[in-house]
Amino acid sequence: MNLKDQIDTSKLPNHIAIIMDGNGRWAKQKGLVRVLGHESGTKAVRETVEACAEIGIKHLTLYAFSTENWNRPKLEVQTLMKLLVKSLKKEIKTLHDNGIKLTAIGCLKDLPKKAFDELEFVKEKTKNNTHMTLTLALSYGSREELVNVVKELSFKVKNNIISPESIDESIINKHLYTQNLPDVDLLIRTSGEQRISNFLLWQIAYAELYFTNVLWPDFKKENLIEAIKDYQNRERRFGKTSEQLT
Repeated sequence: MNLKDQIDTSKLPNHIAIIMDGNGRWAKQKGLVRVLGHESGTKAVRETVEACAEIGIKHLTLYAFSTENWNRPKLEVQTLMKLLVKSLKKEIKTLHDNGIKLTAIGCLKDLPKKAFDELEFVKEKTKNNTHMTLTLALSYGSREELVNVVKELSFKVKNNIISPESIDESIINKHLYTQNLPDVDLLIRTSGEQRISNFLLWQIAYAELYFTNVLWPDFKKENLIEAIKDYQNRERRFGKTSEQLT
């Protein structure tokens, strides 16, 4: 069945963000080393990205590597970075075929040079695609992002570039890594964990949260559709009452 036939395409979330959790547990359950869980997770990434493009999602952000992930065993971090480079090279055709523009957020200068250069190459190659924007959160931490915003705004106030009175939500938005992205409508986390893990804390202020027990390598198109169906059954009030919406 066509994916679009399974959902209400007039009520799609504009921006979906996903915390891709469970690669390690998936591998452990199968008696495999953790890296094989991460490799299998790349298949779920491809399937999810293609499904989002197919049904008409405009923005998809994937939590690929957090600032805290640098504290993992050195070999695992090195493997993840090599996997990132390998995946970026491999997926250029998929991105083009689906009209997907690749962007990235986070402290990207902390990435190994090879990973950073490959990321920049793919971003440049896909910059004119307009069907969907895929954003990878790499070396990303929301608290670090907000600290950077405070520092930048403090500098601008100190140097009379802006006044304290002019600082509002729109000014803060313009200083975030996500300044070119809309707020998140639907946040999905796999693996059964029910926490945000320092991901897009400002941007998910009114997002609908969806938690599934499915481990990330097992996440399929039908799981994405179920999450969107759940989203479409919710009443998004943004502080108003039900009566005001109707």
